[in-house]
Amino acid sequence: MNFNYQKARELMVENQLRPNKINDLNILNLFKKVPKEKFLPSSITKISYSDVDIKMLSNRGYLKNLHLAQLIKSAEINKNHKILHLGALTGYFTVLLSNLCSEVTAIESDNELCDLFKEKINELEIQNIEIINKDFIKGHMEGSPYDRIIIDSPIGVIDNSILNQLNENLGKLIMIRKINVNLCKAVSITKNKDNFSEEYLFDVFSEYELFEQQKGFEF
Repeated sequence: MNFNYQKARELMVENQLRPNKINDLNILNLFKKVPKEKFLPSSITKISYSDVDIKMLSNRGYLKNLHLAQLIKSAEINKNHKILHLGALTGYFTVLLSNLCSEVTAIESDNELCDLFKEKINELEIQNIEIINKDFIKGHMEGSPYDRIIIDSPIGVIDNSILNQLNENLGKLIMIRKINVNLCKAVSITKNKDNFSEEYLFDVFSEYELFEQQKGFEF
């Protein structure tokens, strides 16, 4: 019997997102529509919509579906926004973002993941994503300012130059701050001219960290 991914997406939305205050119909419909399984190795596609983190490299992977939805909800993205996404992996979360804004610049340092990402957006004929294969640490000043900068993998220290790439008119950085080995806290940092304000969003329990040494995987 073939696995019904569409049904799995619908059950994920009803059982993971809705009960946890994800009620925006645009976000719910987005998670029902985008085929996460296409962005994962074939050996693990059946856990695409399970309530688990999905490891892609030795210390990086996709967080639980709920956390991805919470990040999107907190970002308050609109159709005119220009987004920088740091740590794109194979592109699933970037594609979710691209459905809500005008353009996304996606940075991924791993060569193999970057190539797979390019294959996927070509297959899906997505036009508003620019993929750049380089290190994350300094962001991408060349394309700034950004209305939103989103880092969905936990990060211990962020370079100040990334904050300077935000739009000075209420641009937001949505990120997950690494507290210790397993505990992280999602936060929103808003820029208003030369001032920054920070808001706690939610806890994340994950061993991932964006800047650790990475090892590849086989698709």
